[in-house]
Amino acid sequence: MDYYLGLDLGTGSLKTVLFDTNGKEVAVSEMQYPLYQPHNGWSEQDPEDWYQASLKTMNNVMKSSGVPKESVKGLGISGQMMGAVMLDKDGGVLRRAILWNDGRTSESCEHVREIVGDDLFMKYSLTPARPGLTAAKIQWVKDNEPEIYTKVAHIQLPKDYLRYKLTGDYATEVSDASAMQLLDIPNRCWATEILDKMELTEEMLGKVYESQEITGYLLPEVAEASGLTVECAVVGGASDNAAAGIGTGIVAPGRAMTTIGTSGTVFAYSEKPLLDPYKSVYTFCMPIPGAWHYMGSVNSAGASLKWWRDNFYPEDAEYVAINEDAISSKIGANRLLYLPYLNGEQSPHFNLTCRGSFVGLAAIHTKKDMTRAVMEGVTYALRDIMSGIRNIGVEVDRVHMCGGGSKSDFWRQLLSDVYGLPVLLPDMKSENSAALGVAILAAVGCGAYPSVVDACDKIIKMRDKVYTPDAEKMTKYDKVYKEFDALYPKLKDNFKSILQL
Repeated sequence: MDYYLGLDLGTGSLKTVLFDTNGKEVAVSEMQYPLYQPHNGWSEQDPEDWYQASLKTMNNVMKSSGVPKESVKGLGISGQMMGAVMLDKDGGVLRRAILWNDGRTSESCEHVREIVGDDLFMKYSLTPARPGLTAAKIQWVKDNEPEIYTKVAHIQLPKDYLRYKLTGDYATEVSDASAMQLLDIPNRCWATEILDKMELTEEMLGKVYESQEITGYLLPEVAEASGLTVECAVVGGASDNAAAGIGTGIVAPGRAMTTIGTSGTVFAYSEKPLLDPYKSVYTFCMPIPGAWHYMGSVNSAGASLKWWRDNFYPEDAEYVAINEDAISSKIGANRLLYLPYLNGEQSPHFNLTCRGSFVGLAAIHTKKDMTRAVMEGVTYALRDIMSGIRNIGVEVDRVHMCGGGSKSDFWRQLLSDVYGLPVLLPDMKSENSAALGVAILAAVGCGAYPSVVDACDKIIKMRDKVYTPDAEKMTKYDKVYKEFDALYPKLKDNFKSILQL
């Protein structure tokens, strides 16, 4: 049998999973690496850490699986989105990568808006200039580190830097490139008008591929270090959320996905690249030729619960006590609300200066109430995005859930009740959905399946249990959500002024 690797390059770790052609998980290895925050709101990583993690985890899964290296025909990489890796003419890293959740780019976003204009951004990237997207990060380096920027010859997304290290090829693919704000999303190619305005070239950004296309093969030194062969193909891969969409079967109209990892995402399939007139969610390319998706992200979803766990449940590594305490509190957490904006927010507010808040805190509240408020607050923020997708006119009839948060039975039911939609889980480790998604892309690229949709139809199975919304709970959550929804506009100016204290 043939085998395929899925590499999931996340914010906290890189996970490599080996699958057989039928999508069965064979072996997994994960390695963590540091996150650097030299200033308030900054978020950076050393790209070399990603590369070393990829070599070690690939080698680990090959050793533990016992699979002959010749049987591994290809691999795909899923990557954290919206980052910026700056390289010189020799491919050397010029500075640490600026990550998706970095909050320094508000002023640079306004600068890039002046340079390009929102009319061009709306025409090609289908969204006005946004501080979280890669274009603003490129402009930040140009504005604030000119001595570095003069040496920049290549600009890569995180997973595409890893591709370069594995294959020697400068390339990207449509789903991840969609979040750079430099892609012509309807036509799935670089937006040359935007590139010209920003004094960028296609050579700096690399060739754009469809996600299942082969972009190169492993270098000899990489093959030796990872326990693979130089015949192992590397396909385009996908952004982490798009990869999870493939890995959970979001390949037809009516289907949506929610993933709760460090960030949280709502993701819905579309047959057309429609513009969101309310500018509350993104329209990006799907890792399927001729398909697109709507997407919005909560910057600090699982990160909110991890922050809470690290500070108040430091011994609760598996979140067991946290889930028990959340269940023991009441809907609405005894009239306590949590806004999960620890590191600014993406959809629908697109404000990197807002911050997290507990609102309504009183002497009656316990740690259990605050725990539930954190989980509810993240879920209300996800509902903000789902509402934005529905407001465009997209019909959603079911939600597939994945990511670390999907391991919580309480959170599965909470999501169903707050959305008012049935929630399903893949019949696999749902936290490995992104790795499966890019392994499927690799299998398609290597000819094991005729198309991504055909592969998903044969591989992706859902669990029998469906979490359906409880009408009485829905009514209660709706009342709390209305209060949650009203808070951001009232606190928006305060968030900004507090940061200036």
